[in-house]
Amino acid sequence: MLALIREMIPIMDTVLTPIDEEQAWLQLQARDGAADFLYAVSTTGVFCRPNCKSRLPLRANTRFFPAAAEARAAGFRPCMRCKPEAPAPQSAVARMVARLERALDRQVSLAELGKLTGLSPFTAQRIFKQAMGATPAQYQRALRASALRTQLQQGATVTDAIYEAGYGSSSRAYEAAPLGMTPGRFQAGGRGEEIGFAIAECTDNAAGLGWIVIAGTARGLCWLALADSSQQAEASLRQEFPAASIYPDPALSAIVEKVLGQIGRQFGTANLPLDLRGTAFQLRVWQALQQIPPGETRTYSQLAREMGIPNSTRAVARACATNRVSILVPCHRVVGASGSLTGYRWGVDRKRQLLATERAPSRNPGA
Repeated sequence: MLALIREMIPIMDTVLTPIDEEQAWLQLQARDGAADFLYAVSTTGVFCRPNCKSRLPLRANTRFFPAAAEARAAGFRPCMRCKPEAPAPQSAVARMVARLERALDRQVSLAELGKLTGLSPFTAQRIFKQAMGATPAQYQRALRASALRTQLQQGATVTDAIYEAGYGSSSRAYEAAPLGMTPGRFQAGGRGEEIGFAIAECTDNAAGLGWIVIAGTARGLCWLALADSSQQAEASLRQEFPAASIYPDPALSAIVEKVLGQIGRQFGTANLPLDLRGTAFQLRVWQALQQIPPGETRTYSQLAREMGIPNSTRAVARACATNRVSILVPCHRVVGASGSLTGYRWGVDRKRQLLATERAPSRNPGA
């Protein structure tokens, strides 16, 4: 249960494995706080955490170690600045997350988390928010919502799912769970939800992307996907909302054309209403994606740092992968640590073309 939530926590106490030094160097250059190695500098005799604030060493003077004991055995001493032998903040966060997961039926106080970690309540909340992008209370609400989703998807009755997820009443679940619809409708695959859609072939600056489908509820756009054919585009929507009332909506045709005309440009689509459905953490990542300018890219670790949650690279990557609104929520602007185009829900070739179109001089803002 809650396997996806646990992916947000760095793996602890794992067996030491050989280090890919080229990948480690890229992570060190990015100051990736989630990297699972230490580095040492031969000219100073000091070893550090990858996110140490000290000056980046030359590659020729850098060595990598899986743990502090190996660095010490090689004759290096710990950095006084980043204290690489001290318990990593992630371990305290992991303990807090474990407690929150086990206590869905009650509110866990900051005092309890402080006692658990040996920190003051204020410090416990601060390092938790830095790592997870939410306060413990917000995160616990997200846990309950995730548990509710899982219970409903597994066929539990709405009443049983609500109480198994830790909600004290059905009204609390309806208010707090970010399902984008009532729990009953979510369980039924969107049954009762009315979703209009429009499909068009990509042309002009978007030629080569295939077909685009845009769908929306009364609250805003909930689906924007790219496909190889109009049939595939419509099928993707129906698969995402299998029991909703889905119908062609001519009013959305103008929005399709607007989106296609603005691909590669900075303005024009930002004010379109979106009906984004996810946890508080996912929503925060999707909002951060919309702040990346056209033509620019960020690595997952860079995006996590810009969000103020440097230890949540994997969680950020997972949130990007679950984005339902392509282009407008531009997950195509996030790349691998080496700058390579990693997997993209709508195809790496489309990701490459979107970035190339955005970088073309004729598509710059004001052109």
